[in-house]
Amino acid sequence: MDHLDLAPIRRAHGTVKLPGSKSISNRILLLAALARGETRIRDLLESDDTQVMLEALRALGIACTGEGERAVRVRGAGGPFPVKRADLFLGNAGTAFRPMTAVLAFSGGEYRLTGVARMHERPIGDLVDTLRQLGASVTYLGREGYPPLAVSPAVIRGGGEVSLRGNVSSQFLTGLLIALPLINARTVVNVEGDLISKPYVEITLNTVRRFGVDIERRGWTAFIVPAGAHYTSPGEIHIEGDASSASYFLAAGAISGLKGGGPVRVEGVGRASIQGDIRFAEALERMGGSIAMGENWIEAGASPEAARRGKLKAIDADFNHIPDAAMTAAVAALFADGTSRLRNIGSWRVKETDRIAAMAAELRKLGAKVEEGSDYLEVTPPAAGLPSHAAIDTYNDHRMAMSFSLAALGGVPVRINDPGCVAKTFPEYFDALAAISER
Repeated sequence: MDHLDLAPIRRAHGTVKLPGSKSISNRILLLAALARGETRIRDLLESDDTQVMLEALRALGIACTGEGERAVRVRGAGGPFPVKRADLFLGNAGTAFRPMTAVLAFSGGEYRLTGVARMHERPIGDLVDTLRQLGASVTYLGREGYPPLAVSPAVIRGGGEVSLRGNVSSQFLTGLLIALPLINARTVVNVEGDLISKPYVEITLNTVRRFGVDIERRGWTAFIVPAGAHYTSPGEIHIEGDASSASYFLAAGAISGLKGGGPVRVEGVGRASIQGDIRFAEALERMGGSIAMGENWIEAGASPEAARRGKLKAIDADFNHIPDAAMTAAVAALFADGTSRLRNIGSWRVKETDRIAAMAAELRKLGAKVEEGSDYLEVTPPAAGLPSHAAIDTYNDHRMAMSFSLAALGGVPVRINDPGCVAKTFPEYFDALAAISER
């Protein structure tokens, strides 16, 4: 489908069952492949990104067998991958490409890792530099510092200390921490500079722990992987709902509440979540959302004050900890009472697209005044309301498509170009939105 025309949404209310978290799904798949024993994974996300991970694991000799809807059984290798020569295509899945690079560097084989054109524009040099500190042989097949990559057998130096820059992508640290137990030596990873997206590193530490390896964290500057660590299957594991995907429906509940709609409830994440993106609920509350939360659900509407004004509050906030959900806040800013400023979002520049530039261009189509910087975005909503019939380009970025669908809550039709890009994480997104929408 080239485009999808969304009719104006009069109001939104109801309940959405979230798909599994992409971040957790790909971590669990990789850990299950490296672990001793079999792991039954339930509520696994079915998406492009998890599919490329499953295909890569099978190519590397790991048995991954479907067991009914959103369930798979993985027979772990109990260490490095058994297949020692493979060409792997990993699409635009950073949650697959970065950790897989680190694990393959310690697997003693000949591997070639490629992706789509955009993946080859996303940096990986800091991770490669750290792997080389340990003796790994990783070669760039194109531009220095970027995929595609070739990995060759090497003598890995066990233990000691290594350094890694933390201000480009937390996926570099995630990949390193997942891979280091394979070398069976106490290793200290020192993080240079400020570590971005810390909640995603917490997800890594949590999931690694569920497979029997306890990595010590000293603040956010040092991580210690113990000697003698081995991954062991927990037997069965459930994937919680995707907190980033929750942000669209929570924002829909708050925006709809401005004109008598809402609330909207999401099921699959709540107080028990290990994902940092549930903190989007805090940002939404600051904007005038009304939030209720249980162990496994979150519900959002508009506060009485916001409902009386008919507008959300403008926000000035640091979104370094929730960069994906921050995109939802940028579109929600169209419904605010002034200029919102999203700070410390420089990581947007190296995501599926340059999200700062893309977000600025598409918000302007909706009449917003936008100022963009290297790591911030300022959004002033249009005084006369949203223009009708805006055609939003999505840049093959799933979060652009999902975020901008919220503009239909402004009472105008919106065209989403290339809506199929949502298959990266949430293939049924537009059906789920329609199910809670009144036209």
